[in-house]
Amino acid sequence: MIIGTGKVYLYIGWSRSLKEKRMVVKSIIDKVKNKFNVSIAEIGNQDSYKSAVIGIACISNNTSYSNKCIQSVINYIEENTDAVIEKIEIQML
Repeated sequence: MIIGTGKVYLYIGWSRSLKEKRMVVKSIIDKVKNKFNVSIAEIGNQDSYKSAVIGIACISNNTSYSNKCIQSVINYIEENTDAVIEKIEIQML
């Protein structure tokens, strides 16, 4: 069993409150859940209204499939948000 994980660090510069940030993060999470068969959640910086950390996980029996799955989700997030991606971490377990 191969577990592919990814962390996406986002900067939401125009956000003025946690409510605005949550709207952006919830939109990303909902879009990804509807398109991909992955687990996704906000996993860090919950108290900061300018930044967010989103975690993604994909389970497979093939390392290349897990890597491709995580990369596809990250590319989709890049294309479908106005937030700036500051950093991306990908790990295969």
